[in-house]
Amino acid sequence: MGFHTTSQVEEIFGVRLLFKVANILRKDTFIALFAVAFLSGCASQQADLQTSEPEDDLFASTEDAATTEEANDPLETFNRFVFAFNEAADTLIIRPAAEGYRFIVPEPIQNNIRNFIRNTQSPVILANNLLQGDLEAAENTFTRFFLNTIVGLGGIIDIAGEHTGHEYRDEDFGQTLATWGVGEGPYLVLPILGPSNARDGVGLIADILIDPLTYTVNDDVLLGRAIVDGLDTRARNIESLDALKEDSLDYYARIRSVYGQLRENQIRNVDSATEKDTPDLGNIFPEDDDQLSYLEE
Repeated sequence: MGFHTTSQVEEIFGVRLLFKVANILRKDTFIALFAVAFLSGCASQQADLQTSEPEDDLFASTEDAATTEEANDPLETFNRFVFAFNEAADTLIIRPAAEGYRFIVPEPIQNNIRNFIRNTQSPVILANNLLQGDLEAAENTFTRFFLNTIVGLGGIIDIAGEHTGHEYRDEDFGQTLATWGVGEGPYLVLPILGPSNARDGVGLIADILIDPLTYTVNDDVLLGRAIVDGLDTRARNIESLDALKEDSLDYYARIRSVYGQLRENQIRNVDSATEKDTPDLGNIFPEDDDQLSYLEE
């Protein structure tokens, strides 16, 4: 009742929004990602370790072509500055925390944590399935949510994926806008949140508004979900991102190129491994159980 004070307005539209933006970004959507967002750009798709092309040539065509104009990066100077800041944050804080998480938390528990977080994100995915008019995907998402919530102990166990063939597939409002014909806009690197573009930035806000948890739990819960999700995803990508960096003449340009291709594949709902002329992005950002420690084998 009555008018909000200035401090209340700042709380509602300021701090809460920042916390919940961090909560929405994931793999990849390697996410969808807090920490891993600036490295992997949100969620990734399941893929085998082996590729049909030599590793040295994996990005030969994409990196050479990644000029500022072709990459839609008019803010490159600013973006590189933010990217350097994110890299420093990763080196000093995020990666060490991810290494500690992977060392302390057993792999089965890591998978349970990821399953639970994905389950809480199901309403947002379902809403975007419907907004895209993809009824088959909506049925898959709803079935996963129902089975995993009821039978899978609140989503801790992925019953739907492991036993009924209803595999996880992420969707967000940035992808929805793309299916509606909205252009991506300029490439952006956001502090901590990482690779994005104007369209996906709008999508972040929309996903916050769609998420029922925005209105039903406090900010600490949402921030905690964002941190754990990012930590888990970063832990799954330590070696693969190290290899990507070592193989890059310009790491910023490589991440920009990979992010653009990954988002394109997500929008088209295809696995990069099935695309003849597209590098297997699932190998760069593995996120599935059998790829958690594949480089150690």
